Amino acid sequence: MFRPKLLVLAASLAVAGLANAALPASNPFAEVSKLPLNYPAFDKFSNDTYGPAFEEGMKEQAAEIVKIANNKAAPTFDNTIVAMERSGRLLDRVSSVFGNLSGANTNDAFEALNRELAPKLSAHSDAIRLNEKLYARIKALYDKRDKLKLDAESKRLLERYHTDFVRAGAKLSAADKEKLKAYNSQLAALSTTFSQNVLKEANASALVVDTRAELAGMSDKAIDAAAAAAKAKGMDGKFLIAVSNTTGQAPLEVLTNRSTRERLLATSLARGSRGGDFDNRDVVLKITKLRAERAALLGYPSHAAYQLEDQTAHDTSAVNKLLAELTKPAVNNARKEAADIQAVIDAEKGGFTNAAQDWAYYTDKVRQAKYAFDQNQLKPYFELDNVLHNGVFFAATKVFGITFKERKDLPVYHPDVRVWDVFDADGKQLAIFLGDFYARSNKRGGAWMNAYVSQSKLMGTKPVVANHLNIPKPSAGEPTLLTYDEARTLFHEFGHALHGMFSDVKYPRFAGTRVPRDFVEFPSQVNEMWMTWPEILNNYAKHYQTGAPMPKELLDKVQASAKFNEGFRTTEYLAASILDQRWHQLPADKIPTDVLGFESSVLKDAGIDFAPVPPRYRTTYFSHVFAGGYSAGYYGYLWSEKLDADTVEWFTENGGLSRKNGDHFRKALLSKGGTMDAMQMYREFRGRDAKIDPLLERRGLK
Repeated sequence: MFRPKLLVLAASLAVAGLANAALPASNPFAEVSKLPLNYPAFDKFSNDTYGPAFEEGMKEQAAEIVKIANNKAAPTFDNTIVAMERSGRLLDRVSSVFGNLSGANTNDAFEALNRELAPKLSAHSDAIRLNEKLYARIKALYDKRDKLKLDAESKRLLERYHTDFVRAGAKLSAADKEKLKAYNSQLAALSTTFSQNVLKEANASALVVDTRAELAGMSDKAIDAAAAAAKAKGMDGKFLIAVSNTTGQAPLEVLTNRSTRERLLATSLARGSRGGDFDNRDVVLKITKLRAERAALLGYPSHAAYQLEDQTAHDTSAVNKLLAELTKPAVNNARKEAADIQAVIDAEKGGFTNAAQDWAYYTDKVRQAKYAFDQNQLKPYFELDNVLHNGVFFAATKVFGITFKERKDLPVYHPDVRVWDVFDADGKQLAIFLGDFYARSNKRGGAWMNAYVSQSKLMGTKPVVANHLNIPKPSAGEPTLLTYDEARTLFHEFGHALHGMFSDVKYPRFAGTRVPRDFVEFPSQVNEMWMTWPEILNNYAKHYQTGAPMPKELLDKVQASAKFNEGFRTTEYLAASILDQRWHQLPADKIPTDVLGFESSVLKDAGIDFAPVPPRYRTTYFSHVFAGGYSAGYYGYLWSEKLDADTVEWFTENGGLSRKNGDHFRKALLSKGGTMDAMQMYREFRGRDAKIDPLLERRGLK
């Protein structure tokens, strides 16, 4: 995940009720950070520094935009497009920090300010995109773009600005522009509410257990941690299991008590739909209706049609076709896997039919039966520091020649955050990388990458990028042992970081991960492949106590089981993707009134209503699409995986892990950001369009 450049500009300061006083020099956002690469001065930020910085940042940028729009000189590329790229530096500084910390380290003041800012920022964005004088200048340049003798990146920048403005409503009538502003303001507020509800609901809906015996299967240390969590909430003598991001919950893999598993999954599934202050059902209906109405105003049959027009998929029919083609084979695979699970249950004389709460627990038993190992055998070989330094960083050095040096002198926003200087193959500093790996109650779920500073030749900046995961933090003195999925996520998110660090563009609009949503996951998914590449795995998969390498027989089992449980993984993902599309392909007059009823009917109609495999996200806690930037875009992970699987085949065909291959991938793709059409970029890298066969083979769907 990534954070695009924030275009929040105002034609009228009264719209947002901005202060008149300039930002005092004592505010840490008043000037560019003097720390290396403009690294944020986290030690100088406090809750009361953000609001004034946002206000002055909007005021400052508004004045810059008014000057551009009212310039009496004829529009030129420099006095219009480049001037816009240079605008809003203060607002960018505060937005990049606040936007990430509101997800990574939030508090009550942050949440209140977020709710206050959402409609103001929306109004400012509208003020620039709907500014008639400004659009007239852009259009005048666009209409004669072929005569301006611009280089390829500059010409694309002009074209993107024109597209951005048109899609934002620049051609609408004055009355329709007012309607659009109202839609955008309401949607900004509702998305913020949805996001905050998800976090609060996760903290409020933790499972409370009365006895230690009910947690059998969990380690003693994990049970002690559950007891401590309950005590901290004033429930001394009880045990508290927090729920996290996805429908599936990690303890389901080990809990032997079926009733506890059932209660935990039910708690997870009920999030956002059980009544109370954090119920998201009404929020979902309002968001969906407003998005549909806005799309209609802009001339599109649905929000999905509007969103997909600007993605590599281009239209809903292409996405629907992909999802439909994969649904039947995925569900068939899942049914076969369910039969294997049922066989184990029956052999143990369980006396019950496999259900969703049983899948994670019994699938490891199936894995043991088929491959004579379970996931827990891997954890001693997946210690966090070892995976990071001798796996993730080692692979990056091997493939791209970059090196890392941890530093302790730069300020951080939480003691768990770590910082590294990143050096290119020539020894020059390339970037700064932050790692925030542990879960916290004030940190949103999932994993993501963000840029505090983006690379730009125009601005003379180098990247400062961060990765965020939600790994449970062990007790003091205990090692952080990762699950297979957590290790894979570490590699995945670093792929996003590489995309940001390798950016080599002129304009901020194109830096790093500012590419179509259904393309942005491609580089990160490519980076996942190094996790099990033998020469990488052999370098980091060592026992955290003895240093002994992972036994070859265990390594062989990891490789042999690569497609294990792919039916489940693909089905739960497809179910969520289909829900996303169905909600966002609805016209405004077809929005249902029953969220869960609609969800059920969608899954049934799509042929993916297989009860043992619920969607990876249910509607009411699907933050990617109702609070993040992935609305009508969750399919993008699979779309990107088609490119990723084809790229893995290219690396294999060309000798695998080598600097030559890495340099080609970096030069042709990772460095270019959004400077050219994404699929053309892929064709120039690969020499042809991607084939789907490698993806089908990987997921066992052939």
